[in-house]
Amino acid sequence: MLSPTPEAMSRDEKRAGGALASIFALRMLGLFLILPVFAIHAQTIPGGDDMMLVGIALGAYGLTQAMFQIPFGMAADVFGRKRVIIIGLLLFALGSAVAAMSTDIWWAIFGRILQGAGAISAAVTALAADLTREQHRTKVMAMIGSSIGLVFAISLVAAPALYAVIGMSGIFWMTAALAIAAIGLVTHVVPPAPPLPPGPRPPFRDVLFDTQLLRLNFGIFTLHMVQMAMFVVVPGLLIKYGDLPLASHWKIYLPAVLASFVLMVPAIILAEKRNKVQPVFVSAIGLLFATLLVMWLGSTSFNVVAGGLLSFFVAFNILEAMLPSLISRIAPARAKGAALGVYNTTQALGLFLGGFLGGWLVKNFDAGAVFVCGAVMTALWLVVAATMLPVPVRRAVTSAPSAHGILETKS
Repeated sequence: MLSPTPEAMSRDEKRAGGALASIFALRMLGLFLILPVFAIHAQTIPGGDDMMLVGIALGAYGLTQAMFQIPFGMAADVFGRKRVIIIGLLLFALGSAVAAMSTDIWWAIFGRILQGAGAISAAVTALAADLTREQHRTKVMAMIGSSIGLVFAISLVAAPALYAVIGMSGIFWMTAALAIAAIGLVTHVVPPAPPLPPGPRPPFRDVLFDTQLLRLNFGIFTLHMVQMAMFVVVPGLLIKYGDLPLASHWKIYLPAVLASFVLMVPAIILAEKRNKVQPVFVSAIGLLFATLLVMWLGSTSFNVVAGGLLSFFVAFNILEAMLPSLISRIAPARAKGAALGVYNTTQALGLFLGGFLGGWLVKNFDAGAVFVCGAVMTALWLVVAATMLPVPVRRAVTSAPSAHGILETKS
């Protein structure tokens, strides 16, 4: 059998990308299925009539994710990626089981806290970086990011139907089963992880305060703050100006997400094959900024909001794919897990703050204020990204990763 050319993805790279994307998808599907129906279900259990507690139950996952991403990322640098991923999935499954058996809102909150404690995002993305060469890394990150977007769209369609058939408890049990299935992928499908690089690990403060990494961390914080704040107001705008019932919103979300996957592909190819990473990255931030301005100016138009969602998802998916790839390229080899832990922590904080800020702005101003605030933050990110140091050009590759995942490269 002929070996893959240096520019072609090897069989192990394809297997790693597909399996790791599936692990993310299985875990995130369980989380997303809860979002459209939990607030309705909570009204049927003790304590569920307190909307603040319902909000805490939904948000508790993000807070514990933020707390545990860095410890899990650092542990992945010391004990190995796969071991940490399996432990995190077991915690997630345990939390799902607790939530499935909950009899009041407090036990549901505790279950969500346990789910969030299984913070495997940093370990998974570090393993993806370990198992792929630099010229294919953004493609793999795009596979992971696209899988998340796809299961989000699927959950909007499937959740109400599943809730009607198996109830909230059944959805939580299914979530636990999906986490166990993901462990099977880790142990039997993901290629063996390469040995961790030899030598001392850089001090954590060097990772935390690295100016290039800080710029990227600010980016993921802004991206997910904008995303969460937007989805505080977008459903209401679709109902108010499009007379579109909540149960039919998937008819807007699903086509927008699927079309965005197609439209992002040329940008990813240009970035990786033509070594145009920085121009594509900055352009995607510019697209996000322009989208928010247009949605602000046309926030009373159903067509503008619906079209803005497509533009938003294109920019979002490009940036979601490129950011972890850039982190893995810039971070020290012995501290990739720690760097991705910080990255995922700022992502979770952005989600939490976006939800809080979006609600506060709508309550005290209007929906347009959400888009203005997002545009201001994105403009600041655009300046930060445009003044970054040049992104390291990927190394020339003499061969594809071996069966054991070891990359053979030359400077």
